[in-house]
Amino acid sequence: MAKITFMGAGSTVFARNVLGDVMKTPALQGFELALFDINQERLTDSENILNNIKTTSGSTCVIKAYTNRKDALRGANFVVNAIQVGGYDPCTITDFEIPKKYGLRQTIADTIGIGGIFRNLRTIPVVLDFAKDMQEVCPDALFLNYTNPMAVLTNVLNTYGGVKTVGLCHSVQSCMPDMFRHLGMDSTGVQTKIAGINHMAWLLEVTKDGVDLYPEIKRRAKEKQNEKHGDMVRFELMNRFGYYITESSEHSSEYHPYFIKKSYPELIERFNIPLDEYPRRCIEQIAGWKEMRDSLVNEPRIEHVRSHEYASFIMEAMETNIPFKIGGNVMNTGLITNLPKEACVEVPCLVDSSGVTPTYVGDLPPQLAALNRTNINTQLLTIEAAIKLKKEHIYHAAMLDPHTAAELSLDDIVALCDDLIEAHGSWLPKFS
Repeated sequence: MAKITFMGAGSTVFARNVLGDVMKTPALQGFELALFDINQERLTDSENILNNIKTTSGSTCVIKAYTNRKDALRGANFVVNAIQVGGYDPCTITDFEIPKKYGLRQTIADTIGIGGIFRNLRTIPVVLDFAKDMQEVCPDALFLNYTNPMAVLTNVLNTYGGVKTVGLCHSVQSCMPDMFRHLGMDSTGVQTKIAGINHMAWLLEVTKDGVDLYPEIKRRAKEKQNEKHGDMVRFELMNRFGYYITESSEHSSEYHPYFIKKSYPELIERFNIPLDEYPRRCIEQIAGWKEMRDSLVNEPRIEHVRSHEYASFIMEAMETNIPFKIGGNVMNTGLITNLPKEACVEVPCLVDSSGVTPTYVGDLPPQLAALNRTNINTQLLTIEAAIKLKKEHIYHAAMLDPHTAAELSLDDIVALCDDLIEAHGSWLPKFS
């Protein structure tokens, strides 16, 4: 029996979307859906919800929860990763509250920045343990990584984990449609080309019937520059650098040194930046999970509609050999020629029975490649810290992060890193 293993299945909503999609896909019927999580209560909830969807959808998939990780992985064809090491409490709280003591404010803190660095440092050892198990019990499986920090984890798994890995993010497939809705434009028949790095990929081309739509996009965006809305940072970046970025304004505001600044507090209001956004979302998600548990009693039938997540479409394309195009995170094997070869990049990929095949992009516009490199610097030094277990590379990663470097002195950056290392305690490996 073919098998899909979901690591972090206690991420109930996400497991419901991805594995619900699988159960709505004819080519994936009869698969075992293996669920693994270290939180038994959440694991049981996901098992119950997925069995509910199985009944209502008439799926022939077999759902099985595991408490032993290696057994969950054994014989898998696909492994989906959606873990969050350390969770909201204590680790996300730590990632936000200690930097605040130094005057360093964040919005999401899960990709780069000081929060992203420490999220990486506690997650990398865990995913490398997954990879070690996979080499033993499912060496040919494709690892579908949804966990942030996307670029670093996908890079580590490909470079050091020895498992075939593609990183998947929502921002590529939602980038153009969301922007067009916001600007009151029709996205029917629009062709796009998107490439860069995760959370900082660029809408390089946007055309309809061969006509470049960027002039109209920029005209409409300019009309909204004095309105308060949720896309103000992205529109400002497009205005200054010429291209629209894939990731949301709340993310993008902390990937650059221009928006969250102690010396210019008025920028927060001007660009409508939601500081501490991710902790708010975590609290809402925890409350939503409790409501969902209660609703199972009163909602005996859960109807699932296939989502836009790439995972089931990748599996379907590999099973049927009917090609499907995705935006995937892969190693830069000459794909984007003015970014480092050591980097993980986000580019169009073709999926069929031979797997995930990335496409060649060439040079990005020089200003976009330069912005990407500011984030890649921090990513690569975070990997150095995690692999070599050297504290000095943690400092280097933080010193080169655009937002952190724009706000703090070198002495404060080192002190902040030391405080975070101490606060995270056993969630981190020991650094020399």
